[in-house]
Amino acid sequence: MFKILISDPLAREGLDILEKEKDLSVEVKTGLKAEELENIIASYDALIVRSSTKVTKDILSNASSLKVIGRAGVGLDNVDLEAATAKGVIVMNTPGGNTISTCEHTLSLLLALSRNVPQANASMKKGEWKRSNFMGVELYGKTLGVIGLGRIGNEVAKRALSFGMKIIAFDPFLSRQKAEEMGIELLELKELFKRADYITVHTPLSEDTKHIISDQEFKLMKKGVRIINCARGGIIDEDALYRALKEEKVMAAALDVFEEEPPKNMELLKLDNLIATPHLGASTEEAQVNVAIEIAESVRDALLGRGIRSAANYPCLEPEACKIFQPYINLSEKLGLFAGQIIEGRFADVRIEYNGDITKMDCSPLTLAVIKGLLSPSLQETVNFVNALNLARERGIKVNESKSEQSEEFTNLISVSVRTDKGGHRVSGTLFTNKQMRIVKLDDFYVEAIPRGVMLVVYNLDKPGIIGALGMLLGRHKINIAGMNFGRETAGGKAITLLNIDSAPSLDVIAEIKKIENISSVKVIKL
Repeated sequence: MFKILISDPLAREGLDILEKEKDLSVEVKTGLKAEELENIIASYDALIVRSSTKVTKDILSNASSLKVIGRAGVGLDNVDLEAATAKGVIVMNTPGGNTISTCEHTLSLLLALSRNVPQANASMKKGEWKRSNFMGVELYGKTLGVIGLGRIGNEVAKRALSFGMKIIAFDPFLSRQKAEEMGIELLELKELFKRADYITVHTPLSEDTKHIISDQEFKLMKKGVRIINCARGGIIDEDALYRALKEEKVMAAALDVFEEEPPKNMELLKLDNLIATPHLGASTEEAQVNVAIEIAESVRDALLGRGIRSAANYPCLEPEACKIFQPYINLSEKLGLFAGQIIEGRFADVRIEYNGDITKMDCSPLTLAVIKGLLSPSLQETVNFVNALNLARERGIKVNESKSEQSEEFTNLISVSVRTDKGGHRVSGTLFTNKQMRIVKLDDFYVEAIPRGVMLVVYNLDKPGIIGALGMLLGRHKINIAGMNFGRETAGGKAITLLNIDSAPSLDVIAEIKKIENISSVKVIKL
């Protein structure tokens, strides 16, 4: 008998799936405080949450029997994924459950912006009849800029095409060929800002996407542009949006998500040309039922040995196989993460090469881990070990795999080569005898770097003084160097410096580093 604790409200359809299994015991205890959950978690085999329950490291430290955590939704920011993985707990989510719901809410706001529906409704409720105040515009013939063509962005684009809109998009993980098949023109972000009449955001929030739309971006846009955000608060700089709306550079905006929720930026909310809804993207009866059914089936199957689906931290493997594969899975994911951040441009294809004794194993879980890592910087919690290859195919990214038992330099070697429209990079890694991960080659440079935490990758000429200047600059900004590694082609020629640092440098610090003589480029990698 497996015991399941449900600590947040779950639709009855999900509960029914679990309760009809004779080997599952279900308890619903919502509204638990952190210390209450910490005290009782040891007796449960599975935990199902939504967004309210915070599954912290402290709670997981007491979870002696826990095997599975299920999140009925997409976001995993309320689950300590690293601590769960270290504990051997499988974490699952439901990345597709609210796709249609969020898509339709985006279209609702798109139409409401165009025809001033909320404002006209409010006026009518006051007993007014001011038709001339609410002159609208048609969607037909207008250009919609979609930032992020994942599941939701793709569904929005398909429906906008039916309105007769022209669709332009930015998504570095989508091939141009695939976009053309969809009737969409792919552009760089700056060009999208210049051409769009409407802009809708469908990308996860990360350090790279935080305030991706701010003052400089608003300056690039057409006067009178309309903007919608049903993705994540913080992607749009709210202070900059306030200024753009006041100046009518942005004619109107619609926000379903905010930097703080509930929002505290009341000056923004008071603007007549802003439509606001309280994070309703996934708030439909159908979406709540869909995620409840999906997570219930996933948790049930994992506990009863029927397979693992939508796992954020494990591929589809039996538990015993996971223990053997785990060091290689971790290495593969790190190599993918590294490659996904070192490259520039739009993805074309990925080649994964396995050399040495590792080829005697089934390498398909390692390929899944590489692709998951590769897509994670952009797609974050929407990509997992189960859907990674499918998401790559949807975006037209070709994935090639090869094996060779011959390995002249290392007992085992995994190499990831990524080609884009701006070039490519190749990163290779191995496990030392104590299972410690190492990056041993980057492009043509031999190195021995630990793929962990924040890394600084500096391309430079092999000239005296560079390391000293780099160390002094980082020290001046209180950035501690935890590890340092070098590689070079020839004496005095092209070289590379890999640093493990304790904190990520700001954009201003990166700009300073680039000014050091004989340094050609700098990349910050977060693993």
